[in-house]
Amino acid sequence: MTHPNAELIQRFYDAFQRRDAIAMVACYADDVVFSDPVFGELRGEAARDMWRMLVQRAQAFSLTFADVDANDQTGRAQWIARYLFSQTGRTVENRIEARFAFRDGRIVQHRDSFDLWRWARQALGPKGALLGWTPFVQRAIRAQARRSLDAYRASPPL
Repeated sequence: MTHPNAELIQRFYDAFQRRDAIAMVACYADDVVFSDPVFGELRGEAARDMWRMLVQRAQAFSLTFADVDANDQTGRAQWIARYLFSQTGRTVENRIEARFAFRDGRIVQHRDSFDLWRWARQALGPKGALLGWTPFVQRAIRAQARRSLDAYRASPPL
């Protein structure tokens, strides 16, 4: 029998495959903490808005996931997102290791890990390959992601 928290992770990624941000964010606790190498740490509504923004803007998007496992406290999954990075028109295949913590049937912590330099090589091309490993370029990537999220959050919903 599958653990209920593994089913919760499955629901989250099934919704992501459908680009259903409403179903995705329903898996999160009100005080969720999300983090990844691009957006850094986001809490609560900011984390939910990040998924809303990404789902809304996704181009040539596909997602696969595997190795979902969970117990009462923690869980994990591996997922691969393929999409067109709109700023450069380049295709990205991002391989991500996700870790979760749960409370009361909801995700309270979600930490995605991936190789930011590998991502930069794909998304930014030669510049990313040459400089994507540097703290300067990684800070610039993070700052741009935050500016995009801030602009999304400041705009009225569609």
